[in-house]
Amino acid sequence: MTDTSTALSDGQALPDGQALAALIAGKLCHDFISPAGAISSGLDLLKDPSAQDMRDDAMSLIEASARKMVALVAFARVAFGAATSAERFSGAELGELVAGLTEGGRATLDWKAEDTSYSKAESRALVNLAYLTMAALPSGGTAAISTRRDGSDLVLQGLAEGNRARLKAEAVAGLAGQPLTEGLPGQWIQPYWLWLTAHDAGGSLDVLAEEGRVILTARMAN
Repeated sequence: MTDTSTALSDGQALPDGQALAALIAGKLCHDFISPAGAISSGLDLLKDPSAQDMRDDAMSLIEASARKMVALVAFARVAFGAATSAERFSGAELGELVAGLTEGGRATLDWKAEDTSYSKAESRALVNLAYLTMAALPSGGTAAISTRRDGSDLVLQGLAEGNRARLKAEAVAGLAGQPLTEGLPGQWIQPYWLWLTAHDAGGSLDVLAEEGRVILTARMAN
């Protein structure tokens, strides 16, 4: 990623490389702590002689939390880093990453991305866009994720449709490449990371939010 320390007229600034890394690390720690804590609680129950009647429940908790942790790590490797030997990913692989992370949520994932080969930057943009499209449906609905080629460009689109489809103020700022003025940094950094990924690839990110519908469109230039 390029240096993003950009001073603004009102004195605020976008994070530089070190600050950006700290924000991403903070988000990942926040995401990991829940399943990690649940695994620890399950292990404590297994070791408690007075709780042996809860052994099956403890094992179920450990198994579900372990699957969640694995899904989080697999997703994060593509969404936030390059810690993988693969230079390109298939559409099916990326769909499995998103489905594994969002399984059990209220929204339904409709994965329509072409099962072609995507570069690391394209893959990073696609999985983050898909996750944020799902996150725009806190009360349920359908998130349709699609891709298409427009000349030499790749166009990624996430369409969230549901009764209460919406974007939080932090997400709106991040998706516009703007600094966080108030709210939670953890809810700002991933939208901003998507914006940064698209723009570092010479592309763009457009957002349409209206009643019952949110559309995220990223264009990745080749």
